[in-house]
Amino acid sequence: MKASVNTEYGSPDVLQLKEVPKPVPKDNEVLIRIHATTVNRTDCGFRKPEYFVVRLVGGLFKPRNTILGNELAGVVESIGKAVTRFTPGDRVFGLSTFRFGAHAEYICLKETASITTMPTNMSFEEAASVCDGMMLAMPVMKRMDFTKPQQILINGASGSIGSASVQMAKHYGATVTAVCRTEHFELMQSLGADQIIDYTKEDFTRHGQLYDVVWDSVGKSSFFKCKKLLKPKGIYLSSELGDWHQNVYLPLITLILGGKQVKFPFPTDCQEDIVFFRGLIEKGRFRAVIDRKYPLDQIIDATRYVETYMKTGNVVINIRQPE
Repeated sequence: MKASVNTEYGSPDVLQLKEVPKPVPKDNEVLIRIHATTVNRTDCGFRKPEYFVVRLVGGLFKPRNTILGNELAGVVESIGKAVTRFTPGDRVFGLSTFRFGAHAEYICLKETASITTMPTNMSFEEAASVCDGMMLAMPVMKRMDFTKPQQILINGASGSIGSASVQMAKHYGATVTAVCRTEHFELMQSLGADQIIDYTKEDFTRHGQLYDVVWDSVGKSSFFKCKKLLKPKGIYLSSELGDWHQNVYLPLITLILGGKQVKFPFPTDCQEDIVFFRGLIEKGRFRAVIDRKYPLDQIIDATRYVETYMKTGNVVINIRQPE
């Protein structure tokens, strides 16, 4: 089968399209013929790790998993003899977080992995592009007290994580202020944002309004810059570790000091989450946001575009031609 392989860390140029052995499912696994996947920040972060902790997880001197890609949508081709949750022909979507392997024509996953049958109202391209953003938004939603009105500011609202966060926050009933560029205002309005700030014209940290939660979904600000935006018991969260890994130790310091706090949203995923995501999608409460689409043999170009940090929503890789 064809796959995008990187046997060393480095720039997008380390990615090579190669023929590799097609995997064979174990007794408790399903073999999925992948139709679509994505390139996202997680892939880029594990291809060229900026943080030492990524090397501890993904390989100290070279990548442990040589095929990236953690989002996928496709069709179950065959199943192991112990599998009961899926049958050949099922259209499925989900995540292979940290194991990766979705930048290929086939992947084997346990039947208990973070996959489930696809939403009935989505294409493979759309289904492949929703789970990572939703998964990364979920820990933020869990930090919010939706038993009372909640106001959240989302920095980087037009990205994959940000656009998912806007939709998730609106689903739970929060009042959302989205920070993005002017050209994304219409998108933010369509996703339900109540207020929009153009960061190219206004420093959102000087906006003056107070929030229960400030969620820096692009990791380009800091608690110290955003602290004045928080209510007395407000929470700041970031998708990045921050300078000197401050977002790792600040949660403990701010907890001891009391008042405004920093929380680090450690993402986790499970099959139950993907089932929940499917329900939201089928009820029309969440939709995919896709910027560009590339074939697998242009994955280097796709990766370079993702690393401009200017994408809107998601960048899809079509492993097979769309139906």
